[in-house]
Amino acid sequence: MGNVIEITDFNAAELDVYARLTEAQLLNRDRPEDGIFIAESPKVIGRALDAGYEPVSFLAEKRHIDDGETGEILSRCGDIPVYTAEFNVLTQLTGYKLTRGMLCAMRRRVLPSVREICRNAERIAILENVMNPTNVGAAIRSSAALNMDAVLLTPGCSNPLYRRAIRVSMGTVFQIPWTILEEAETGVWPEGGIKFLRELGFRTAAMALRSESADIDDDRLQQEKRLAVILGTEGEGLTDETIERSDYTVKIPMSHGVDSLNVAAASAVAFWALGRRRPSRSD
Repeated sequence: MGNVIEITDFNAAELDVYARLTEAQLLNRDRPEDGIFIAESPKVIGRALDAGYEPVSFLAEKRHIDDGETGEILSRCGDIPVYTAEFNVLTQLTGYKLTRGMLCAMRRRVLPSVREICRNAERIAILENVMNPTNVGAAIRSSAALNMDAVLLTPGCSNPLYRRAIRVSMGTVFQIPWTILEEAETGVWPEGGIKFLRELGFRTAAMALRSESADIDDDRLQQEKRLAVILGTEGEGLTDETIERSDYTVKIPMSHGVDSLNVAAASAVAFWALGRRRPSRSD
């Protein structure tokens, strides 16, 4: 059931990960092997454990420790420290009131390579410079639910293991493969990255509202055996270079004078439309 520790000192260093360290500090770019992320709610923590992530410590409301989902999670984790107090005490720790009774600090893992991620994939999502963690989490959730096999992110994106991204994704960041398009492997995005994907057998579809764009129901898209669907940052969308280098420019038809969708909403529409009729490898 873990090593239950009553909170008496809010300045204890062990609580820094929950209350005082920024996402950038938790990420630890200088020493990624020491990086930490925070998962919240028993359901999300359970999905992280199922995916093999290692817990460092828990922060939980006292009344939940022996009950239901929280108790089940703790029973899986051996002698891991479990910091606890009454709810009115825990809310003095910044951010605790946003949780569903439980937080877990977990170790990050070395990310897989793009080549590994793409090895058996037929439909992949690419997020270009999507900086809002809410949108990253929502797009990853759509990817997992709507027929994408993996997600690739350019280095300018918010990290999928930021706390808000994990929460919005409902833990699907632990259920679908993802990684970063690092320059060392693929070259600089978009020129190097798109070339790398083409060498792996992917055709690329840039989501953009342009007059010369193909409709999202275009049969050519549906017949591509390996397709990478690229979505851009909030507001500005994809860069001109990405659009020019892609094999297709694809638009979602709009009505009532609406000029665009939020990237999270657009991702759901695009992934459903482009992943629902996947050709057989034997075609």
